[in-house]
Amino acid sequence: VQLQASGGGLVEAGGSLRLSCAVSGNRFSINNMGWYRQAPGKERELVAALSSGGRTKYADSVKGRFTISRDFARNTATLQMNSLKPEDTAVYYCAADSVPFRSYLARKYDYWGQGTLVTVSS
Repeated sequence: VQLQASGGGLVEAGGSLRLSCAVSGNRFSINNMGWYRQAPGKERELVAALSSGGRTKYADSVKGRFTISRDFARNTATLQMNSLKPEDTAVYYCAADSVPFRSYLARKYDYWGQGTLVTVSS
């Protein structure tokens, strides 16, 4: 399984970006998916998690602004980011879990994309 993240860029505060994660390889083995981010000098943090059944969980800092979704037909996962803030600036990574029946709340992932940079200017 390979993950390819894209869609990052420079945006002004209050703007929107849509990140995409293309899944290739044995995509039928994918269970849960998630988006993480890592800002300079900070630890990587989970932004949003999505179960294979469609349940979601968000970091408190992005609730109401970010939406994670998955398109099984197109083999992609997306992260719609609205009302962006300078503190959202980070490298964003998509991740996938291939263990059957593992809860998305476990936050354990087996595959990672290469990351895409999001910069929000004030």
